[in-house]
Amino acid sequence: MATLLDYCSLVRSKNAGPFTLTFDFMCHDQHTYEALTKTGILNRTLFATLFNADENEILVVNHPRALAVKVSLPRPSVQGDQHDSDCYAGQQYAPLMELQLPELP
Repeated sequence: MATLLDYCSLVRSKNAGPFTLTFDFMCHDQHTYEALTKTGILNRTLFATLFNADENEILVVNHPRALAVKVSLPRPSVQGDQHDSDCYAGQQYAPLMELQLPELP
């Protein structure tokens, strides 16, 4: 099995304002971008499950010219709230690193 790092040169999470998390998956090349998007693994159901979010509030956008996939969803708590454990959201991608993907064709 492969992981996201086999497909992507960059996997990151960050704030998109105080109420939204965003994830970027930037692929190595056209071949890995097409293979990643073909798996369909980066979908609303996955992010709803991992981050306890409403599927209807999750946006998944493929950017073929940038060889990237972007996912945005509401933050579990407002940035800076006393229950916010990751103020800049830079660690939110961690659960995704263990995803099992098919080996690259």
